[in-house]
Amino acid sequence: MSNQAFDDVLAANAAHAEGFELADLEARAARGLAVLTCMDSRIDPLGMLGLVPGDAKILRNAGARVTDDVLRTLVLASHLLGVDRVMVVAHTGCRMAGGSETDVHAAIRSSGGPDTRSLSFLTTSDQQSALIGDVQRVRSWPYLGRVVAGGFLYDLDTGQLRQVC
Repeated sequence: MSNQAFDDVLAANAAHAEGFELADLEARAARGLAVLTCMDSRIDPLGMLGLVPGDAKILRNAGARVTDDVLRTLVLASHLLGVDRVMVVAHTGCRMAGGSETDVHAAIRSSGGPDTRSLSFLTTSDQQSALIGDVQRVRSWPYLGRVVAGGFLYDLDTGQLRQVC
């Protein structure tokens, strides 16, 4: 079954597969690092940190928020995949840090989307406080006792990373 909506990426994948060289990478994070960052497509997690495939586990969601699913994933990464450091990387100009939950629900609705008021998008008006709270959540999670966590802000205008906590 073919769906033309994906023809471009399937063609690109065919070209990618011809020269595929990552099959021998270990599943473990070679640098012992996990990076949680935003899903914003302007962020290249490996590139911004000078990493290559296999160095780190990359997790992404809207706003780079530490959710229950992120914590679940970090437990697996920590105990089974060699992760002993976690970077939570928020970024400048993030939509989840630039408005309220009401604003986001209204924007979705005005774009022709459904009523999403039953969802929480974890928006914040104080990105730094949210980042500090999220990092504290990682640090205090009882299943991640040996993991070192830090919070960072990535500047989309300069490409620079600044440690917040």
